[in-house]
Amino acid sequence: MTSLDTNIGDGEQGTRFLLFPQAPFLEGFQEPEVIEVSSSPGNVGPGPSNDRMYAVVPIEKREPYGIGGSPETGMYLPPWDGPIEPPAAPDAAGHFDHIQPGDPGFEAAHLFGSVHFTLDVWEGFFGRKIPWHFRRDYERLELSILPTFNNAYVGWGFIETGATNETGEFYPYSLSFDVIAHEVGHAIIYSEIGLPSPAHADNGEYYGFHESAADLVSLLAAMHFGSVIDDVLESTRGNLYAINKLNRFAELSSHKQIRMAANDRVLSEFARGWTSEHALSEPLTGAMFDILVDVYHERLLVHGLIPPQVEDLSDRLEGTPQYAQVMQALFDRYYAMNPEGFREALLEARDYLGTYLADAWRLLDPDMLSYLGVGQALEEVDRVITGGQFLQIIHGNFMMRDIGLIVPGPRLAEPGKDSHSASARTQVPE
Repeated sequence: MTSLDTNIGDGEQGTRFLLFPQAPFLEGFQEPEVIEVSSSPGNVGPGPSNDRMYAVVPIEKREPYGIGGSPETGMYLPPWDGPIEPPAAPDAAGHFDHIQPGDPGFEAAHLFGSVHFTLDVWEGFFGRKIPWHFRRDYERLELSILPTFNNAYVGWGFIETGATNETGEFYPYSLSFDVIAHEVGHAIIYSEIGLPSPAHADNGEYYGFHESAADLVSLLAAMHFGSVIDDVLESTRGNLYAINKLNRFAELSSHKQIRMAANDRVLSEFARGWTSEHALSEPLTGAMFDILVDVYHERLLVHGLIPPQVEDLSDRLEGTPQYAQVMQALFDRYYAMNPEGFREALLEARDYLGTYLADAWRLLDPDMLSYLGVGQALEEVDRVITGGQFLQIIHGNFMMRDIGLIVPGPRLAEPGKDSHSASARTQVPE
């Protein structure tokens, strides 16, 4: 187990939880890590609960929150006022890391800790508290576990997690950090950008952006686990740039978020239309991951961890059959000289991208949102922060994905059950 800090103030102790950086039913991630969230011991009570959220495991709850329920709102919403399982309780020092996997209350503690940890990471990037998008009606977010629910999503005042048994085995989403962090990502976007007006509700790029942003929230939060960074660097010897360009990351990293982000989709694939905002999001997510890798490469140069000739050679060989063999041999050599330096460079690139995204998202209008506009917002942020140091990287990676060259066509099929554009995720009670 590895101890980590998030954005806890200097000298201030946080409350400890055990979290799986990746779902424990995936090979290589069966051991949880000890993390600290920013709430100090004593400020997280049974549930767990604090002033921003609380976890419950309802008894006899038959339906998930969402459409239906109250005739006043047309929705079934929290709080759950029925019987609940005994809440997870802190130890005498106020921590929750004494609750082990398989213990009663572990799922609730894991769900709470994952949401809190993700918020800590992104409030660090934003430099401020992120308010709930449902604050008009609720002060706190309810974290509900409903095992019979084959899904997990955020809605008006809740995140509800169920389980999947599609493979014949029972896998609770409450133990899947990437699923939980993804839903927190949607909540952040709802709060910071909002929903489009009815006149613009069919804008596919808005919903594709939503999925991309949620994936990036999950990815960058997961990159705050020591084991994730170690897994990526050790399996690639630091050669993220080469592996991403050749789309071989899935072979070398077991980490789901990173495999998903390292894709080769381009927006021209959707010129005639689209059916899933998840697929439509991939060119934007891929461009963002390319930016992350390129900034990481620049940080390696700044710190003298690779010579300029290596970067020049990678540019000349990119797209050729010789690229993988030649560049991997060079990265094997230079990574072995200073693995910790490569680690620091990757953490710097992670924090650059997280800060840029937080600043860029503030500039977006839900009614006018486009992938090109996202790129332009990132470029504006770069001008302010660095005077334009990364403009070429940002612009080039967006162009490589046909962003700015192609506008996606219309939706070609009715929204599916996993669509945000027609689900309880986007419903506001009136």
